[in-house]
Amino acid sequence: MTQPQEQLEGTPLIQPSTTDHPLYDAVVEACRSVFDPEIPVNIYDLGLIYTIGISPENAVRIIMTLTAPGCPVAGDMPGWIVDAISPVPGIKEVDVEITWDPPWGMDMMSDEARLELGFM
Repeated sequence: MTQPQEQLEGTPLIQPSTTDHPLYDAVVEACRSVFDPEIPVNIYDLGLIYTIGISPENAVRIIMTLTAPGCPVAGDMPGWIVDAISPVPGIKEVDVEITWDPPWGMDMMSDEARLELGFM
């Protein structure tokens, strides 16, 4: 008996971001203004933001994870992200989805985050 596949072959586990959208850089900077309260590094450089999708109508969809399923701010973090991105000029709406697949790992941190935390 074979196990069901979690994803279609050739489909990336993490959906690609809309990096060519004119508002992408501003949305990234807004994400960088949100910090995990237990780790003194912003959520973008921690690698918690998996996908930033921006529609042609400027609706933003964030797919993210947390450092651990029992994270005490799991219920608050999506609202913090909405509050950070919503004021970006041109953004129409913001939706945040939390996923646990793939699970977050320290290898997802940017070099800046590793340096800040003393891992480099």
